[in-house]
Amino acid sequence: MAKIKKRGTTGAAKNYITRSQAVRKLQISLPDFRRICIFKGIYPREPRSKKRASKSSTPSTTFYYTKDIQYLLHEPLLNKFRDQKALAKKIAKALGRNEVSDAARLERNLTPRMKLDHIIKERYPTFVDALRDLDDALSMLFLFANLPSTENVPPKIIAKCQRLTMEFEHYLIRTHSLRKSFLSIKGIYYSATIQGQEILWLVPYKFVQRAAGDVDYRIMATFIEFYTTLLGFVNYRLYTGIGLVYPPKFDSRREEDGAELGAFQLEGVNGAEEEEQNEQLHDAEVNEKAQAVADKLASLPAEATSKSSTGQNDNETSQSTEHAESNTTALDQFASIDPTADSLPQPSRTADAATAAQLFESFTFFLSRETPRHPLEFILKAFGCKRVGWDSLLGEAGSYCSESDQRITHQIVDRPDLPLPSPPATDGEDGYLDDGVDDSAAVRRSNERIPGRIYIQPQWVWDSINAGQLQRTDLYAAGATLPPHLSPWVKPKKGEYDPTKPLAEQETAAEAEDEQFSNDEDEDEEEDEEDDIETDGAVNGTHSLADELEDDEDDEDGGMDVQLADSDEDSDEEGAPAAGDDWDGLSGDEQDSDDDTVAARKHQAELEAEARGLAPKITKPADAKKAAKQAIQAKRTRAEREAAEDIERRKMMTSRRKRKMYEKMSYSNAKKDDEAEKLRAKRRKLEKEKAKK
Repeated sequence: MAKIKKRGTTGAAKNYITRSQAVRKLQISLPDFRRICIFKGIYPREPRSKKRASKSSTPSTTFYYTKDIQYLLHEPLLNKFRDQKALAKKIAKALGRNEVSDAARLERNLTPRMKLDHIIKERYPTFVDALRDLDDALSMLFLFANLPSTENVPPKIIAKCQRLTMEFEHYLIRTHSLRKSFLSIKGIYYSATIQGQEILWLVPYKFVQRAAGDVDYRIMATFIEFYTTLLGFVNYRLYTGIGLVYPPKFDSRREEDGAELGAFQLEGVNGAEEEEQNEQLHDAEVNEKAQAVADKLASLPAEATSKSSTGQNDNETSQSTEHAESNTTALDQFASIDPTADSLPQPSRTADAATAAQLFESFTFFLSRETPRHPLEFILKAFGCKRVGWDSLLGEAGSYCSESDQRITHQIVDRPDLPLPSPPATDGEDGYLDDGVDDSAAVRRSNERIPGRIYIQPQWVWDSINAGQLQRTDLYAAGATLPPHLSPWVKPKKGEYDPTKPLAEQETAAEAEDEQFSNDEDEDEEEDEEDDIETDGAVNGTHSLADELEDDEDDEDGGMDVQLADSDEDSDEEGAPAAGDDWDGLSGDEQDSDDDTVAARKHQAELEAEARGLAPKITKPADAKKAAKQAIQAKRTRAEREAAEDIERRKMMTSRRKRKMYEKMSYSNAKKDDEAEKLRAKRRKLEKEKAKK
């Protein structure tokens, strides 16, 4: 006789364990169990059958793998948790005895120090594994770096997150590893390529954040504790890989002055003096070139200076285009032979670090006070620009130049269009206010353009780095309507709406026909209105001449005839309806006579208009166009009906499983087509309104 198996020793009941059983087995509290699961990367599992996995009559809701819980029994952090629990008991006992000094001494000297270094090494055996898991870590750390300090979020955690994130940004600036960025409602998305791994993270906007009450900050603090250790290891490996000392020097005084990224000073392993000398030599060369350009602009006549002050003319656009073409090499584009085949992925210009390092290298930017300074500074420096200035009130420590500096080539503004410089003051005017200080220069700098400078909106920077080349500056001028800002990671598929392509290439045949008929109807209506206006003018002119003739005849007769009220007998004899009688309308013969009269009047009006030299009104065959439209629609409807019948016949020959799958695919495709059609209709309406304006 075979041995009877005991229940709960095999199958799902053995492979899974409930959370309460795991807590009892590890002999720790539930918060400590959550912490150690987050540190070790152990997550709840969903068995196929909760009834079989549960050993009790009531099925549990949370299950874990039994092997994972067995693995946690050998974790060194369990001893730290037990030490913390014992210390908490001692502190509570001391406070119960009113021994506050002893409780403080115990907390200061006996608090166990936990390190997560061994967990980082266990979870990420190679450095590439750590880079692959860096997306969530960066998003969480950037989120906490922008939070205000509260009871749940202490200032030390915020400062640590800010330091680690800025160190990571400095590495991206130094290696030019940043590739793309996108402005969304949630925040700013960044994408970087490090050792062949693409890392994508989200940075929230620097608005006033309000801490919600339904957020469990204890769990988030556990993740922050793990992510800070992970990013510290990653930053150390990245810095030492390019020959830099980690951690970089941090100047707290410059940070208090608003330097942000400028508060960190990178040092090479061989010595910082050589690196600083190279940077000084490079800056000196750039300053000499910028000074030469400024001298050349100053030597130009006044007319050329005022023309260049607009910053959006064709010369500046051509210069920026030539610069983009000189800095970017031509890439081969592979066109598909079969138009119905899938499109080939084209090579991207942003895949080369050397190209990214030269995109903004020869420019000097100034950021106005209304623009987001930190994101723009980070992106511009990551793509080669080393000269970024802003208002000294926002932080003079990290600013490169002031707004009146002649070396500035581009100024980023987010305000309405700025006027041209005002003419110089006359002899009778002066620039002094009541305080006796000359404020004319300050007023000109803040409210007017500066000659020899290009004024652009911040979106120009993002669109340029996503495209891999400099965009036209006239499309992003101050106060101009900006082109659509599209995500660089979303590529429109076949049949979907693509805002970068013209509408004629995307719309279907039915939409094109309907649009053509609607345009023809609009043109016919406009022409009819014009003809009606001309005809009315001609008829009114004819009537006026006839009235003048009648008036002349009346004058010859010696007076003006006055028509008196008719009597009832006269009205009855003439056939007019008496007071109180109902009028049943005109009979058929009378209606025909009225139609003939109207036609005769129209014919007479056309003859009179032709005699006066005006173009006669030509009646267009509107009925013929409507009939043609209806015929085309009927033909299209018949073709669609035949295609649907063919599909139904084919579906009858397939299995039920394939038929259901095809129906799901058809439903999803129809939904996408409807969304694309709505977007195309919206764009068509906007284009019509724009054309009318």
